[in-house]
Amino acid sequence: MYTNCHSYYSLRYGTFSEVDLLKLAKENGVTTLALTDINNTSACLNFVRKSQVFNIKPVIGIDFRNGAKQLYVGLASNNLGFQELNDFLSQHAHSKTELPEIAPVLKETCFIYPLERVMQLEKKVFHDNEFIGVSIAELKKLPFSNYKSYTNKLVIQQQVTIRNKRDFNAHRLLRAIDNNTLLSKLQKTEECDEHDIMLSLGDLQNLYAEYPHIISNTEKLLDRCHINFVFGKNRVSQNQSIYLNSKEEDYQFLVKLCNDNLYKRYSKPDAKVKSRLETELKTIRQMDFVSYFLINYDIVSYSKNKGYVHVGRGSGANSIVAYIIGITDVDPIELDLYFERFINPFRASPPDFDIDFSWKEREDVTNYIFKRFKNVSLLATYNTFKYRAVVRELGKVFGLPKEEIDKLSADKHGHKKLDEISQLVLKYGDLIKGFPNHLSVHSCGVLILDKPIHYYSATNLPPKGFPTVQFDMIIAEDVGVFKFDILGQRGLAKIKDTIDIVRYNRPELPPIDITQVEKFKNDPNINALLKQGKAIGAYYVESPAMRGLMQKLQTQDYIGLVAASSIIRPGVSSSGMKKEFIIRQRYPEKRKEANPILLEIMPETYGIMVYQEDVLKVANKFAGLDLGEADVLRRGMSGKFRSRAEFTAVEDKFINNCKARGYPDALTFEVWNQIKSFAGYAFAKGHSASYAVESYQSLYLKCYFPLEFMVAVLNNGGGFYSPEHYIHEARMCGGIIEAPCVNNSEHPNTISGKTIYLGFGYLKSLEILTIKRLLTERQFNGRFKSLDDFIDRVSISIEQLTILIRINAFRFTKQPKTELLWQAIFKLNANKAKTTQSKLFRPKHKQFHLPSLKTTWIEDAYDQMELLGFSLCNYFDLVSDILYDHIKAKTMNLYVNKIVLLYGVLVNTRFHKGSNGKRMRFCTFVDQEGNYFDTVHFHNVVEKYPINGLGVYACCGKISEEFGFCSLDIQWTKKLSLLPDPRGEN
Repeated sequence: MYTNCHSYYSLRYGTFSEVDLLKLAKENGVTTLALTDINNTSACLNFVRKSQVFNIKPVIGIDFRNGAKQLYVGLASNNLGFQELNDFLSQHAHSKTELPEIAPVLKETCFIYPLERVMQLEKKVFHDNEFIGVSIAELKKLPFSNYKSYTNKLVIQQQVTIRNKRDFNAHRLLRAIDNNTLLSKLQKTEECDEHDIMLSLGDLQNLYAEYPHIISNTEKLLDRCHINFVFGKNRVSQNQSIYLNSKEEDYQFLVKLCNDNLYKRYSKPDAKVKSRLETELKTIRQMDFVSYFLINYDIVSYSKNKGYVHVGRGSGANSIVAYIIGITDVDPIELDLYFERFINPFRASPPDFDIDFSWKEREDVTNYIFKRFKNVSLLATYNTFKYRAVVRELGKVFGLPKEEIDKLSADKHGHKKLDEISQLVLKYGDLIKGFPNHLSVHSCGVLILDKPIHYYSATNLPPKGFPTVQFDMIIAEDVGVFKFDILGQRGLAKIKDTIDIVRYNRPELPPIDITQVEKFKNDPNINALLKQGKAIGAYYVESPAMRGLMQKLQTQDYIGLVAASSIIRPGVSSSGMKKEFIIRQRYPEKRKEANPILLEIMPETYGIMVYQEDVLKVANKFAGLDLGEADVLRRGMSGKFRSRAEFTAVEDKFINNCKARGYPDALTFEVWNQIKSFAGYAFAKGHSASYAVESYQSLYLKCYFPLEFMVAVLNNGGGFYSPEHYIHEARMCGGIIEAPCVNNSEHPNTISGKTIYLGFGYLKSLEILTIKRLLTERQFNGRFKSLDDFIDRVSISIEQLTILIRINAFRFTKQPKTELLWQAIFKLNANKAKTTQSKLFRPKHKQFHLPSLKTTWIEDAYDQMELLGFSLCNYFDLVSDILYDHIKAKTMNLYVNKIVLLYGVLVNTRFHKGSNGKRMRFCTFVDQEGNYFDTVHFHNVVEKYPINGLGVYACCGKISEEFGFCSLDIQWTKKLSLLPDPRGEN
């Protein structure tokens, strides 16, 4: 009987979820219910799914409105009708045009016009699928209306938006937020009616008892609506199922691709390789995943043809088929990757390929996908109201002063001290918190489907111009819509840019083949960088934690790096297994202390669970769970499961099976706690291996083209460290660092031989327009000969020119900066305008005779710190304090357990909460020779000796050593004073 119901996906209007709506209907004896959110279909699929639980027949549609003004409600007669409604809504959403006053003529839908609207429109003619909706409030008007005689067109349209007074108050607050207005100024036309609630079915029928034809019309209308989607275990994949012309043709093409490329991956494929390939092809065909592989192959092939670099990750990296046809670069035979983690009969969803592209090229790849395939869309995600945001919004709605809003949002208040308005803000903040606020785009999900996208959802058109559905990943997978993960990352951009930079800086060299990963893995020079922790700039292996771990492990091969990529994750680390792994790695005699059963299951990792696959192996071989049950554990630890009860049942079976096998309880619970400690942090082995492949590609470039590589790192936003530190690293690799120069610099950093010119992009106060003018003029008319020449050719304000002079961008003139500044002021007449008009004819410049004005290197350093954010000189040269006797980082191993003094420039600092709940700090410094040392600041010194920003610090403490890696346990620190800024003396 209810044809117009809202959930909170009627954004900033509705007040409860689609599940709460179904609960409400059940409580009121309603057996058929229509969900019609305002210009939105986000909740429709989940509403249909959940309606089965409540034994309610679902009807879905859309409440079409321009702003808060209701035009008509569209109900889908069937799935095609839902598609029609989505087509119509999306057309206007994409073009950002208002909806028409009159509903379109659609074949498989019904439209209900509110009585009030019909009266305003004076609509006389109604199609077979058009009706007049009468709310409870409008029953009083009906007897006096001309539409009383339209007996076969009248239906019940009692809107449901709220449940009670509290919901109504929340609704008004949401409307005020949406309109960015004070609650007291909210227009009544922006609100729902206070009586837009759900009554019991009996009460509703009693109210319309005088008009039995309205009741029967409504029943007939709802009876003609049937929607059907299949969810859960019975779902079938909705992804594009055929790549070429038929499934058989697809399969033969996949086989051909494997045969054509097999010998490129395996020069002498043995029986194991051939058997694995045959098994996978057979399973892929049986599970109907052939097109999924071919579509991914198509995307990757486009990328390769464009010269892009990609990395294939996810569980698909466990596949030899994916490896052979080039989707991934991970050899599952070499790594003994667990086939069932990749695909198994218990898995209805496709194997997971996460394909990474450069952040610069991802949009082009996405654009290709939209052009290449027919039914494509991006996946959505919901941005919800968070505590701070909702308190700020409500504070504005209630008219609170900014100071009070700041206190409330920061949670810095005592509840007893709050006034009534502030208490209301917190009360309704708790109610609205978690509501969807607006739709956004999933970070990487792309849908490629058999049916049109609008068969499942309306679409929005975000700024980048790719249609985006209105539901998220969870409901998508439940209905059989599986995303393709197309990601962007900066690590690949560094690789691609390095290759380009080498091409122009060292044209005499042959082209770099970055795909020779097997060669890189066996290169002792590259592996030495890992072992020594000298991987700064390289993807995933440059952080202080990773640098320290690789030195402790003495990582010097691919397999070791794959393990390191996983054991650094919190799950392995927090279980204590990281330390145990290091012990067994460094001291082979300790491996025999492992439980023999676990050692037999996981010989490569010395009987320690490191990867997600290990959970499957242990659950299957140690506890006797079948692969389906083992996968429940894996999904449970990664958070990708819905039923906690299902996970608990498998836990019980795990423990009972272990008892039945005669394992002591201590061993059973030790193993179980290891599994639990993974808790969403463990990597799939193929995932770690994919990261390791990219790391080796980066390390190859870092090893043999260090300067070009560091320029590429800087041009792609760096990584774990600040730009200043990557500049330091470039200098350590033999680079000569030059400040921006008007004749040599570009917007990004550039290199010529061993000289690196910093880009104009580092000058934060230099306007983009100024940079464009400078570069364009230089490109068309050549280098600048003097300051006068520059002023004649580039329209620039005195403020912008001053920045260039102060950074010494005119040093080719051999004139001091101070002298150039005075000349600039005289020649631009101290013009206060931001820009000056280009002159038609070059004026003759007056030559001013100025006294000798010298500039010191200290002034340069302070100018650089102000304009670039860092100094290009060594910070130690700027220190004014006396340096006392101290040791260097390279000799720390000679002073283990001794108290020493080191001096270092701060590189990185981070806080950590210890097992006792108290705060610790970890820092990384470089000493005068440019070598690293790491410090640990325990809770007793963290606050007493703070680390306040970049600079040189005296660090006193005791040297501790673990597996050959030394660090300094801090007793005290002191930031050293710098030479005074001489610029203030003028």
